[in-house]
Amino acid sequence: MFFRKISITIESFIKSHQKKVLLIDGARQIGKTFIIRHIGKNLFKNYVEVNLLEDSVDKRVFANVRSVEDFYFQLSMFAGSKLKTKDNTLVFLDEIQAYPHLLTLLKFISQDDKFTYIASGSLLGVTLAKTSSIPMGSIEVLHMYPMDFEEFLLANGFGEFAIDMLRSKFQNNESLDEATHEKMMDLFRKYLIVGGLPDAVKAFVNKRNVVWVRNVQSLTHEYYASDASKYGTENKLKIRRIYDMVPSTLENKKKRIVVKDVEDKKGKRFSDYEDEFEYLISAGITLDVKAISRPQFPLIESSHKNLLKLYLNDVGILTGILYDTNIRSILDDVRSINLGTVYESVVAQELKAHGYNLYYYDNKKNGEVDFLIDDYESLSVLPIEVKSGKDYTEHSALNHFLSNPEYAIDKAIVFSNAREISHKGKITYLPIYYVMFINAKPNSEILL
Repeated sequence: MFFRKISITIESFIKSHQKKVLLIDGARQIGKTFIIRHIGKNLFKNYVEVNLLEDSVDKRVFANVRSVEDFYFQLSMFAGSKLKTKDNTLVFLDEIQAYPHLLTLLKFISQDDKFTYIASGSLLGVTLAKTSSIPMGSIEVLHMYPMDFEEFLLANGFGEFAIDMLRSKFQNNESLDEATHEKMMDLFRKYLIVGGLPDAVKAFVNKRNVVWVRNVQSLTHEYYASDASKYGTENKLKIRRIYDMVPSTLENKKKRIVVKDVEDKKGKRFSDYEDEFEYLISAGITLDVKAISRPQFPLIESSHKNLLKLYLNDVGILTGILYDTNIRSILDDVRSINLGTVYESVVAQELKAHGYNLYYYDNKKNGEVDFLIDDYESLSVLPIEVKSGKDYTEHSALNHFLSNPEYAIDKAIVFSNAREISHKGKITYLPIYYVMFINAKPNSEILL
């Protein structure tokens, strides 16, 4: 079994004995069911798992449940002998989006406090957005993402002690020696190929075969596209079109979605596709990065939704689309291949998994800065540039950004392949793998 950092949060929530129901939200194939099942069986004598998606296409036992009494009755028929007390019984409602009415019922189930509950869903964000009566005071939503780089390292036998040593080096601004740096870059490049889908990581660890890895990614990519296509008859083709556009759009100089290209029609506005964008983001299959023209903390107060960048939720899916099984272009760092898009994608994936909302700086005169995040320690904005080539010290847009006294920016980060940590003015240059330590909150906290 692969270690997932989210398990710490889930266990902490369970042991806090709250009345609330924990909802794990995330895209398909990222390991939600596996990790909940593992925790549930370890912590509870009685573990009950109900797959509501399977029920919705088969027996439909829970289809007409509208009261707590009806729910308990159907649950008792499903697993009566395992239903004991709150302290020793966990009921896991998997794929709860199949029955949106159960989301509303969670309020009354949690108040009754008869058992411990966890729910999950692969399209939970979409379902919650369309549920008229969301019991927000009775649920806690925790977002889950594919395995991040640290989890990938652990899966490949990189010990916790070694990661702690790396973290100490990062915190003390100490560069790694040449041999260790090359080892980290080798693992990072392999992460670009494999990504964080647990089945892809498993295929890599067990087989070391890129064809197996790419098959997992290709199937998952098609699952995501299929889910998008079957969601609503009016907008399904537009959802599929936008999703298919993401990799090619990221290869453009300006990586944001151009709405007129969705249906190849002039005069279209962002508002014409707002529901489609919201689906792709809420479903967890794309990561949104909103534009900021005048940055101030917190960034959410000055974002523009209509200038939007979308990244795929997993860098392995992206490299599979762009390079298929030709992995030497990534492993050998071929100069003719620009990996800028891939590097930006992995940084977006890491930052999102670490608790950040993502933004970028957009200014017609001064250019763009790849990412802006809220710096909660200094209560200011932290700009981040991502460079995949040797010209990592060239960043005119970032220079203009930092020189603007109105923004009051004290520091910035540039990630690159360079080994040495260095400082120039307000800018800190870091090796790309150190993105694993940029966290919105410590891992030990309950992110609720």
